[in-house]
Amino acid sequence: MGMIGATMNVNRITFNGINHLAFATRDMDTTIRYWRDLLGLRLIAGIGDHRYRHYFFELSETDMIAFFEWPDVAPIPEKDHGVPVKGPFCFDHVSLGVTDAEMLWTLRDRIMAAGFWISEVMDHGFIHSVYSFDPNHIPVEFSVQIQAVDLRKYPQMKDRHPSQAAKEGAEPVPGCWPVVMTPTPVSERAVYPGEGLVLKDLTDDKKDI
Repeated sequence: MGMIGATMNVNRITFNGINHLAFATRDMDTTIRYWRDLLGLRLIAGIGDHRYRHYFFELSETDMIAFFEWPDVAPIPEKDHGVPVKGPFCFDHVSLGVTDAEMLWTLRDRIMAAGFWISEVMDHGFIHSVYSFDPNHIPVEFSVQIQAVDLRKYPQMKDRHPSQAAKEGAEPVPGCWPVVMTPTPVSERAVYPGEGLVLKDLTDDKKDI
């Protein structure tokens, strides 16, 4: 069935993408070799000290993939994408979009030539995807959008037993949460220094990478 939601006059928060997904590795150089040198993502920032490293790879104009290097972390056990598990669990896999079908096949050939396992191309109706794992056993999917199926323009709910909230449609439903009665005054909007503050000093004529 199609998802039906009435247009509402709500103050929506506007998102522009996933600023960054942060993963963990014990071997940053191996991780750089995969994400920068094999997949082609630029290494655009790095911070750290004797306890850790935190590096950022450029995925798009608004999205990054980040890694912490922690000396005592171990690779996660490999788990196939989307296979149900029991017990405490949070993350299943990340899907990275590519621009066209030719790019998807080029990426598949490159990953296969590098000796990593990668699946056949799968047709999911609105995307075509391949599945693989990075050196840290992070499950990665690479997907290309099928132009004829635009879920953002025409949302679909094909679950035979949708949840109660899902039955309410695609649009945000007002009244589910308390209304903010007193926004934080501009005079009280304090911003505190964080670990990445060292990156603020970089300018076009002072690049470290």
